[in-house]
Amino acid sequence: MTPFPKHNLDTSNKDAARLLASVQTKYGFIPDLFTYMAEAPTVLSAYLELAAIIANSSLSAPQAQIVQLAVSIENKCDFCQTAHIALGKMNNANPQTIDALIHNEPVEDNKDKALVDLALNIVRKRGFLDDSDLQDFFATGFSHQQVLEVILCVTIKTLSNYTNHLTKPVANPELVQAAAA
Repeated sequence: MTPFPKHNLDTSNKDAARLLASVQTKYGFIPDLFTYMAEAPTVLSAYLELAAIIANSSLSAPQAQIVQLAVSIENKCDFCQTAHIALGKMNNANPQTIDALIHNEPVEDNKDKALVDLALNIVRKRGFLDDSDLQDFFATGFSHQQVLEVILCVTIKTLSNYTNHLTKPVANPELVQAAAA
């Protein structure tokens, strides 16, 4: 397969360079995924906007990271797995939940388990959920709004996981270190 172009601040067009500069300012580095997304500034912009919207959702930052980690594992996206392990730890996600997802073991926290189960059911069933899938989610105190926000998390991971399958980014040392911490 023809490799996808990888960009930096100097090789990307002005729209992508502006977005990459904002990412570098925010994180102190540019995650490799974004260097490939810069080929299509609209895709990079969409990803960054979705991330900002998720940050303002009713899901807590740890909850959003747990959902995105579960989806990334299900979609076999190594880059995003590393990123969401790191971001989950940085956002104080439950360590047992992170370890359970990594090692395909049961999640002990009821709310985290409900989030993971719903996210995986959405991915595996392509959104065609049974009433029981939703009732289990609601039984832990989540709302209809949060069902839709989990779908939003699945959406951003579909964008990045599938992009990564094609572009094959390498997890930045900063992400690897944070994931290992």
